[in-house]
Amino acid sequence: MEAEPILTEQRRNPRLHYGWIVALLTFVTLLVSAGIRSLPSILIVPFQEEFGWSRGGISSVISVGIFLYGLVGPFSAALLMRFGIRKVILSALAVLAASLAVTPLMTSLWQFELLWGVVSGLATGMMANVLGVTVSNLWFVQRRGLVVGLLTASAATGQLLFLPLFAKITADWGWRYALYAAVAAIVLVLAAVAAWMRNHPSDVGAAPYGSNAIVQPVPFAGNLFLTPIRNLRRAMKSTTFWLLAGTFFFCGFSTNGLIGTHLIAACGDHGMLEVAAAGLLAMMGIFDLFGTTISGWLSDRFDSRWLLFWYYGLRGLSLLFLPYALDATPAMLIVFSVFYGLDWIATVPPTAKLAGVAFGKEQSAMIFGWIVVAHQIGASTAAYGAGVLRDWLGSYSQAFVIAGFFCFVASLMAVRISKRGRDSDTSKAALA
Repeated sequence: MEAEPILTEQRRNPRLHYGWIVALLTFVTLLVSAGIRSLPSILIVPFQEEFGWSRGGISSVISVGIFLYGLVGPFSAALLMRFGIRKVILSALAVLAASLAVTPLMTSLWQFELLWGVVSGLATGMMANVLGVTVSNLWFVQRRGLVVGLLTASAATGQLLFLPLFAKITADWGWRYALYAAVAAIVLVLAAVAAWMRNHPSDVGAAPYGSNAIVQPVPFAGNLFLTPIRNLRRAMKSTTFWLLAGTFFFCGFSTNGLIGTHLIAACGDHGMLEVAAAGLLAMMGIFDLFGTTISGWLSDRFDSRWLLFWYYGLRGLSLLFLPYALDATPAMLIVFSVFYGLDWIATVPPTAKLAGVAFGKEQSAMIFGWIVVAHQIGASTAAYGAGVLRDWLGSYSQAFVIAGFFCFVASLMAVRISKRGRDSDTSKAALA
C-alpha cells in the first residue's frame, strides 16, 4: 500500500505544468490503443469471406480479448505503482506492436485467438481506463474529473481518427495493410513516450497540479498479484462496489461489446458499405469527445449518481431506437449516432468519481480496475452473444433491444448508490 507521502518545498512553477504534458502523452497512448482495439469490428466481414469463419467464431475471439482487456486492469494498477507509468506503457506498446506485426501470417482461428484474444487483449488492457485514473491521481489535485473525462474521451477519439482510416485501407488494399498502418502508429507513440513520459511530479521537481507541496512517492511494497486480489475481497464487502460493478457491467454490454463490435456488421446487413458504417462510429467519436469531457466537468460539480441515472436512461432509449434507424433512412442512423455518441462512455468519469469517494485515493485506481473488469465481462458477453444471435436469427435487432432494457436497469441501480463518502460502516471496515 502507499505510505504517507514526504512533503518538500515546491519549486517555482513553470507556466505550463508538466502534468498536462503527461496527460497529453497518456491521451495519445489511450487514443492509439483504443483505435487498435476497434479494428476487429472492421475485420469481421473480411475474415468471414477470406477464412470462412463464422461470425460466432470471430466474435468469440473478440469476446476473449475484451474480457482480458478488463481483467488485467487491477494488476495493471499494481504494476503502474511498482514500475512506474513509463516502463509499463513502453512494455505494453512493444508487445502490442509485435502481436499486430505477425497477425497477417495467421491461417487458423486459434492463431487469431492467441494474437488478438490473448496477447492484444492483455497489452491493450495495460493501457486502459486504470491508466487514466492513475495519471489523474498522481499528477492532479484539482481538475481530476476533467482529466479523467479527457482521458476517457480518448477512446472515442481513437475511433474518430482510426476507424475510417482502417476501413478505407481495408477496402482499398486489404486488411493486412490496415494492420501495418496500426504498427506504424504504435512505433510513433512508443518513441514519444520514451522521450517525454515521466512517472511522478517529483521526477520534474513539481507538486501535483493544484498543490503547493512536492510529494515524494513511496515505492509500492505489496505483492503484484495478491494485493489486487486482497483489495477485491475487501471491496466486495461494500454495497457501493457491487452497484458500481453492476452498472458498469451493463455499460460494457451496451457499448464496446455490442455497438463497438457489431455496428459495422449490422450496417452491412442493411446494405451499407464498411467505410460508411465506420464513419458512423467516427461520428459517435466526435460527439463522445464532447460528451465525456463535459461529463468529467459535470462530475466535479454535481451528484454523480444522478448523472449516471440520466446517462444510462438516455442510452437505453437510443438502443431501442437503433433497429428502427437501421430499417429507415440514413438520416435516422445519423440521429442515432449523435444521440448515442454523446453518451458513449460518459459514464466513466462519474463512476471513477464515486469509486474515489467510496474507497479513497490510494485504493481507488485498483478498485476501479476491478469495476472495469465487470465492464469488460459485460462487453465480452455482448460481443459473443450478439454474434451468436445474429447467426441464429439473422439479425442484430434483438441484441440491441435487450441492451436497451439492461440500460434502464443500470439507471435504477445508479440512484441506489449511497450518497455518503464511505457508503456504509461495512465499507469503512472493509478497506481499513
